[in-house]
Amino acid sequence: MAIKSRSICADGKREMTIEEFKRWLKKFDADKDGRISRDELAEAVRVSGGWFARLKARRGVRTVDRNGNGFIDESEIKNLAEFADKHLGIRIFHL
Repeated sequence: MAIKSRSICADGKREMTIEEFKRWLKKFDADKDGRISRDELAEAVRVSGGWFARLKARRGVRTVDRNGNGFIDESEIKNLAEFADKHLGIRIFHL
């Protein structure tokens, strides 16, 4: 699963809108429950070429998951943008 985006910045990061990012994340929602689990996020890190995918996914869910249920749901996706910038090489921009 490749990341398809409009442009790549000078620093090598891919840019996409928040809507494109949401569509990309849905590809990793293996059980189709509308939430991203730690294992699903680890797969996203792995596919993006990131190292230590399980460690980064555990840290990402712990940081982003505001309600403490162990999943990243629709209301927490925007919080995932900073994680994506650091660990997935994706910069989210708003139109």
